Amino acid sequence: MATVRDILAKKGRQVWSIGGEATVLEAARFMTERKIGALLVLDGEHIAGMFSERDILQRVVAEGRDPAHTTVRDVMTVEVACCTPDTSLEEARGAMKNRRIRHLPVVDGDERLLGLISIGDLNAFQVADQEQTIFLLNEYLYGRV
Repeated sequence: MATVRDILAKKGRQVWSIGGEATVLEAARFMTERKIGALLVLDGEHIAGMFSERDILQRVVAEGRDPAHTTVRDVMTVEVACCTPDTSLEEARGAMKNRRIRHLPVVDGDERLLGLISIGDLNAFQVADQEQTIFLLNEYLYGRV
């Protein structure tokens, strides 16, 4: 059974983060430049919160706040669901579906950040696995071409 560790092995452990004192405008520009949908807000090696496109829409735009004068700390999501490297991909996908989230930080037993996976990572891993299965079945049925 595939686990989150398998995705991190292919993807790597790089995680984009930002300080809570940054403005929403700075964070949005940072996310746009890197073509990403979320940033972790860290307190040392531990997660203080997550800042996503949804936070911008719901807590800044919809509330009429000025992004140049609103800090990430004021609008970030503080209750962040996490997983471990040993979490199965099915469990990670279920957590994302049930919580309606697209990003899941990966932490160790001491809740230190190890990486971040997205729904896109899960989908890409599943597609690659299915393509490999199709290739092997094709070889089995028709022999090597």
